[in-house]
Amino acid sequence: MAVYNFRMIPRLAACLVCAVLAVGCQSRDVEKDLAITDVRTGWYDVGIVDGQNKIVPSITFKLKNVSSQPISRVQINAVFRQLGDDKSWGAPFVRGIGPAGLAPGATGELLVLRNDRGYTSTDGRLKMLQNSQFVDAKVQIFGKHGSRTWVKMGEYQIDRQLLTE
Repeated sequence: MAVYNFRMIPRLAACLVCAVLAVGCQSRDVEKDLAITDVRTGWYDVGIVDGQNKIVPSITFKLKNVSSQPISRVQINAVFRQLGDDKSWGAPFVRGIGPAGLAPGATGELLVLRNDRGYTSTDGRLKMLQNSQFVDAKVQIFGKHGSRTWVKMGEYQIDRQLLTE
């Protein structure tokens, strides 16, 4: 005949719930668990701003879960810089993966990050890209999951091509 201590059942259940939550809430190494795919860079045609044509650096890409576990709630930050300058030219921020998560081996939706700053001119947009004073740009992609610090996931030079979408 077995003797049970019924007062221990709530304590054991609470410990089990805490253990499950701790495993599910672990911060992940996004630089190891995710791959950046389908990268496209260029200069996005914003249109006419204050009577001048405006183009801004842009990057689009997808995140692929290369780990064996689902991952959710990933934040992405893109830091744009002009080549030869260490100062940030802008740093848009997006949610890379939402609470629904991304299954192992799955690829997420297309992410679009565009800088607010760029070039303006009365010249045509293509002519702006050909100007002798045009300075190219690059973008560094950083990711974060949970309480971890931001980590660099990739760096790309912005192609000198005009993007309209």
